[in-house]
Amino acid sequence: MNSPFPPSSSSPGEGHIVVKPLPAGGSGLETITYQYPLKLISPSPSALQKSILVFLLSYGGGLVGGDSVTLSIDVKQGSKLSLVTQGHTKIFKSATPDIVTTQTLDVHVDDGAALCLLPDPVQPFESSVYAQKQLFRVKPKSSLCFLDWVTQGRAARGEDWSFVRWKGCNEVWLDAGQDKKQRLLVRDTVILSGPDSILLGRPLRDTMHKLAVFGTLILRGEKMKPIGDFFMAEFDALPRIGGRDFRSAEAQAQGDSKLSSLERWRSERIKMERHQGVLWSAAHVRGCVVVKFGASTVEAGREWVGAMLLKEGSIADQFGDEALMCVR
Repeated sequence: MNSPFPPSSSSPGEGHIVVKPLPAGGSGLETITYQYPLKLISPSPSALQKSILVFLLSYGGGLVGGDSVTLSIDVKQGSKLSLVTQGHTKIFKSATPDIVTTQTLDVHVDDGAALCLLPDPVQPFESSVYAQKQLFRVKPKSSLCFLDWVTQGRAARGEDWSFVRWKGCNEVWLDAGQDKKQRLLVRDTVILSGPDSILLGRPLRDTMHKLAVFGTLILRGEKMKPIGDFFMAEFDALPRIGGRDFRSAEAQAQGDSKLSSLERWRSERIKMERHQGVLWSAAHVRGCVVVKFGASTVEAGREWVGAMLLKEGSIADQFGDEALMCVR
């Protein structure tokens, strides 16, 4: 019996999102399509919504060995898109090291448009094999914020970087148009391999120096300049190796009482970083701000990155509080 439905033009795991500006203002979805195991959900927009919100999901809460997901996104001129998840992206174990679970993200952001991707971290289970590539093509006047982070696995089950292999590659390309060649701004690749680490003489968990989560935050564009400048200023204000406060406790207390609200917040945050094993750095790279961080627990990492974004405030102002739900 012939099917009454037209043949599908997409393959399993493929998805496509197109966001456009609305005539009355704001952003709306022109296209949203997906096939198993990928699932995309966008709540009904409200009049006060600052960006269109889309949840990136998978059936069953994770990807099984051999799954392949490919998502393409177009954010058209004058529109804003926020991408979030509803929990960790779980990567289930593969039957053999040759079975690789993959995710590919291909994003185009037009001039005057902005994308904010702040998901929950990827959680690779023991014996999993995973590779992802995220490609962002931006215009000169577009803005981009995205977070890519990975955890040690299921700590409650004793997993500690126990997967076979995890590879993540993020690229940001500048598309100046008018037949000009695209320019590579950032290429950031992280490879964590258990077998390769053992060949070098140490298990992978020993090379991670007791970190439970490792991540990268990349910021680019006019709308991201305030938060980028904030990260750079806070990094410059970190205590340097060998720096000590030789004042008495009484003098320190008197000095602390004269601190501004930002300085008091910074002091408390630095204490939190020290107590919870948060390490981080920030750098300018070809017009982008690249932030690298790690923490001794997943929640410490979430608390740290969330505190930084909330304190500065421009992400919430530009995209709405919903864009930050995964880092609160």
